[in-house]
Amino acid sequence: MIRRALLLLLLAPVAAFTHCRTSVEPGASSTSTPATSGGMLQIVNVSAYDPKEKQREGRSYSENDVSALKENGAVALIARAGKGGNLDTKCAAFLAAADRSGMFPGVYYRLQTHVDAVAQADQLVDRARSLASSRDWNAVSLLLVGDFDAQSRMDDILRFMDRVESRTGVVPVAYLENSGHLKTLLSQADEATKAKLRRMPYWIALYSHDKGFDPNFPQFPIPVHPEVLTKQYNVWSDWTIWQYGGVEWSGGRSQPKVYSHGARRFPAYFGDLDRPVERNVFKGSAADLEALWQRHGIALP
Repeated sequence: MIRRALLLLLLAPVAAFTHCRTSVEPGASSTSTPATSGGMLQIVNVSAYDPKEKQREGRSYSENDVSALKENGAVALIARAGKGGNLDTKCAAFLAAADRSGMFPGVYYRLQTHVDAVAQADQLVDRARSLASSRDWNAVSLLLVGDFDAQSRMDDILRFMDRVESRTGVVPVAYLENSGHLKTLLSQADEATKAKLRRMPYWIALYSHDKGFDPNFPQFPIPVHPEVLTKQYNVWSDWTIWQYGGVEWSGGRSQPKVYSHGARRFPAYFGDLDRPVERNVFKGSAADLEALWQRHGIALP
C-alpha cells in the first residue's frame, strides 16, 4: 500500500514537487512554485561531509532526518557510497531518512585513479546490495551512479561501467566533472566508444556560466550553459541531471557555488535551509524520473 501511494505521488504533476518552503518574493505566496526551479524536479546529493555548518537562520537537516530537504522541494537524494576504496560513513542513514520522507534513494561512487576500477565497481555493487537488504523500503529502486574523477582514464570509465552492469544488469549514470581532461578524452573517442558511453545518462556539473569555458574548445565561448558543456563532451545529445549547486571549503567555511546567469538564476541556498547543500535539477517529468530510477537502479525488496 505504501509503494502504491508513493507511485501515485510520483506520477502527479511536476508542479506538485516544486512547491517548497522558501523566502517569499514580493507578490508571491508561500506555496508558489519557485521561479528558480524552472518547473524542474530537484535532487539533492550528500556525503559524509554533510550537513555543512550553519550559516544563517532557517531549517536544518541531518543524516537521520531529511524532511527539510523534502519540504523544500527535493524529490530524490543521492548519497555517496564510497570513494577510492573507502566507504562513506553516513550513506545508510541518509538513504533510510530519504526513504522515510518519500524521496527517491540513490548512491554514487567516486572513482579515483589510484585504485583499480573493477575493485571500486565491486565495492559499489556490494554496498548497494547490502543497503538493499538492510531494511524494508518504500521506494522500488536504488539508483547507481559512477562519479568519475577529473583525471579518469577511458579504460577505467569503461571497466567500471562494464563491471557494474555485468554484476547487476544495470548501466550506471555517469557524473562528470567540468574537466578539460575529460572533455578532451571523451570528445576524441571513436564512435563505438561514444555509443557505449551514451548508454549511461549524463549527469552534468556546472556551477558558473564563466567557469566552464575551455581554451581547447574556442567554438564554445562564455557564457557557458549546460547545453554548451554537453556539446564540448560531444558524446550525449542532451543532459539528464544538472548539478547547478556545489559547495567548496574556503576561508574556513563551506562556500556555496551556484549557477546564476540569464534565465537560469538559482539562489545561493536551497529554500529556507540554514546551510549550503549540493543540489541538482532533472530534465523531465515525474514519470521520466521514475523510469530513470528503475532503468538505472537495482530493485529494492
